[in-house]
Amino acid sequence: MKSCRFLLSPLLLTLVVLFASQVFAGTPPYAPPEKEIMVPVEGGKVYVRLNGLVHKAAPPVIFIHGGPGGTHNGFAGMTGLADDRMVIMYDQLDSGKSEQPNNPDNWRVERFVEAIETIRQHLNIPRWHVVGHSWGSALALEYTAKYSNNVVSTVLGGTFISTPHWIMDANLLVKAAPQTVQQTLRQCESAEPPEEDKCSAAYTKLYSAFYTPGTATKAEQDYYLNVGGNGFNPMIYNAMWGPSEFSSTGVLKHYDATHLLDHINADTTLFMIGQYDSARIDTVQDYLALTPGAELAVVPGGAHGFYGDRPLITQAILTSWLTRRDMR
Repeated sequence: MKSCRFLLSPLLLTLVVLFASQVFAGTPPYAPPEKEIMVPVEGGKVYVRLNGLVHKAAPPVIFIHGGPGGTHNGFAGMTGLADDRMVIMYDQLDSGKSEQPNNPDNWRVERFVEAIETIRQHLNIPRWHVVGHSWGSALALEYTAKYSNNVVSTVLGGTFISTPHWIMDANLLVKAAPQTVQQTLRQCESAEPPEEDKCSAAYTKLYSAFYTPGTATKAEQDYYLNVGGNGFNPMIYNAMWGPSEFSSTGVLKHYDATHLLDHINADTTLFMIGQYDSARIDTVQDYLALTPGAELAVVPGGAHGFYGDRPLITQAILTSWLTRRDMR
């Protein structure tokens, strides 16, 4: 078995410099889309934004957001990649700026996967890099396993590909919280939860450690206000996942795509997590063991939302990865 490789070593000095510059100098404003379109998919039309429209030799990259029910907003700091290639971001059906029929018949993994392929065909792209985050990493894995001939490389960020593994990790994270927070969370997940404000405070305390530590940057805030669309859709999240990150009662409660790791090209697969990610490194290393030849990148200082927490570092890691895979 080939050993798992870490992507960080060649980039270490650059990442340290970027980490310092980001902490002390802040994040530059996010670039607006060069073009926005609505693409017809099964169930409705999805919003797609494009940057890097001037002809680029490098294969394009598509970003697949998390949720279910999230938006592309968290990727908005990645538009610097458009210096080398077309950058494609979209909102899944029923999310953000896409149409929102809120029809539960659309909330199927296979339909989400087919929407990605429909976007590729609509844009007439032969092959592209596929970058998924959280729930989006499950879609990226499913897409790559089904449409491998269309994929240059795959990035499984903030890796969610198995509900049982995610819930196991969530329980471990809860156990690491202060005792008072643990007690409140257990009550909130019970059949008779306390008042909503009490639960919200406990969830916020736990989320802040592993999801979005600190306050949003000005670049994030401006983008959400001016470009971000309708935002998160709790209806689809609750139906597909459940009431919180720490329990699943929806249609994904038994979801497990771990077996698909055996159906993708490991040499063109990157797992990427934040240093403080709720996608625990122990679990992601288990996925790596099932994908010999794949690589792992850990974003210094990043939590689960590292694309927004540490955009400059994340972009540097992706630039290196995409460029190396372009040449294969």
